[in-house]
Amino acid sequence: MTNPQVALITGSSRGIGLGIACELARKNYSIALNAPFLNEELEAAMAKVQKLGVPVIAAAFDVTDIDQHTECLSNIESQLGPLTTLVNNAGVSVLQRGDLLAVSPESFDRCMNVNAKAVFFLSQAFSKKILSRELNPDIFHSLINVTSSNAVAAATLRSEYCASKAAAAMISKTLAVRLGSEGIHVYDVQPGLINTDMTAGVIREYEKRAKAGLTVLPRIGSVEEVGKIVAALASGELPYTTGQVISADAGLLISRY
Repeated sequence: MTNPQVALITGSSRGIGLGIACELARKNYSIALNAPFLNEELEAAMAKVQKLGVPVIAAAFDVTDIDQHTECLSNIESQLGPLTTLVNNAGVSVLQRGDLLAVSPESFDRCMNVNAKAVFFLSQAFSKKILSRELNPDIFHSLINVTSSNAVAAATLRSEYCASKAAAAMISKTLAVRLGSEGIHVYDVQPGLINTDMTAGVIREYEKRAKAGLTVLPRIGSVEEVGKIVAALASGELPYTTGQVISADAGLLISRY
């Protein structure tokens, strides 16, 4: 028998996405883990989530291949039951840090395609699928986009990344406005300094800066902490809310002087 709550988490073979999947599994969600390809990393992630005692499948597809979206969502539902939750977590950083005056079209397009365009169109496909059936009012439906503190804070060495995350943040707002009357709650989670594979090359420097006062809470965050935030949103633990930005950043973006 399938669980009443079914979640697809994109980019969930490692890092924040896997942390989110584990926390949703602890809340008894059936889980579809996503990566571009079925490989050892995705299989290891499946084994980790399966230990939590919930149904888990691999949903291996490239989020930028928009033509696949509807079919992939249907495949997930055929195995786990009707989707209730989409977490758009898949993301990429810049091809090379450097002066924004030297950013290549390839790096710009890559960030935009994964971090913004894929978010828009997968959310569109998910929403259409949800709205094609009569919703059970007792089941919470949500769409959560994991963007970044760089949707707000400018980083000139990663300007194309910032632009893509700002776009995703606005996508979250427009989705919330469109889907509110339909009973689908939308949130934008903006992580700050989180210890992941993507930040491995710079996280120790940021850890020093956090302890020196860059963040209000003087430390970096973990994928488990972001996972708990997303799981709380997805399960309706912040009732009577939608469209909110959740700054998972230890106070990084608080204006101070």
